[in-house]
Amino acid sequence: MSKKVGRWFYYLACGVMLLFGTAAFWYSTILPDWLRAGLAVLFPVLFLACLRWNGKIRLFGCTFLMVGFWGWYLTDPPRNDRIWAGEYAIPADTQLDGHMVHVSHVRNFTYKTESDYTPSYYDADYDLDKLSGVDLVTSYWTGDAIAHVFLSFGFSDGRHLAISIETRRQKRFSYSTIAGFFHHYELFYVTADERDLIGVRTDIRKERVYLYHLQLAPETERRLFLSYLTEIHSLSTHPQWYNTLTDNCTTGILQRADARWRYRLDWRVLLSGYTASLAYDLGFLDQKYDFPTLKKMSRIRRPEGAHPDADYSQEIRENTLEKQEE
Repeated sequence: MSKKVGRWFYYLACGVMLLFGTAAFWYSTILPDWLRAGLAVLFPVLFLACLRWNGKIRLFGCTFLMVGFWGWYLTDPPRNDRIWAGEYAIPADTQLDGHMVHVSHVRNFTYKTESDYTPSYYDADYDLDKLSGVDLVTSYWTGDAIAHVFLSFGFSDGRHLAISIETRRQKRFSYSTIAGFFHHYELFYVTADERDLIGVRTDIRKERVYLYHLQLAPETERRLFLSYLTEIHSLSTHPQWYNTLTDNCTTGILQRADARWRYRLDWRVLLSGYTASLAYDLGFLDQKYDFPTLKKMSRIRRPEGAHPDADYSQEIRENTLEKQEE
């Protein structure tokens, strides 16, 4: 019985390795493309060939392939010098001088359609002493289980800086959810005006977008904002891989917030559409209402044909039932 279990475990391990290695090569950033595709075909062929042999030949062959694969995969470096899709071409950078923060390249695209836009960036200075609040944004394009989640930092002068943890996609690749499990995307912090980052979702893509004001102590808001700024600056010189399971839009927020591991492992982190309910259960959202009521009240409601303008940040906060109830 034990031999049978061991045999099944062996075949399961080989199957996982075969699938992971093949996908890792296929979704890799190896150039040229014919080499990437060739390795994705050659690896499973050689692996299956080794499994057909017996004894030392099989052991040597499989060991050689596994050591070679993991040696490549674990040393495959993320980079900042690729040819990026337009929305990820120019990263932001930050510089802290006392209580003043200088943010360069704040993205502020003007969209006609999702793919037809006019690129624009600006530099801005923010006073840490005027940080007045943090909002949690969840955006749904299909169903309720999956959403894109990000934060927007507000200041007492009426400005808002939205920061979204995303995949940095190369121009030569179309978006793939599966690719995010492998070394395919670098990690990218989109640092943008709300007219861009939220507006493209509410007015252009017509997604269901919710805006929740987080109930945080001022010192927590400041520490969270500084953590984001530090990471943005670090990525400008030390790129990292994005990973759908370990380094995604939701886990990144929890990491920046220095959340405990039991929160990072909550099922609602993977099913990001329920992140707001996790925040509610942790006491970070308004407790005057039950969560279904709060969610309904927090949805951004835009007039038909609306387009992000200079008053967009004020308008989206006025056009939620939560704001209208106050």
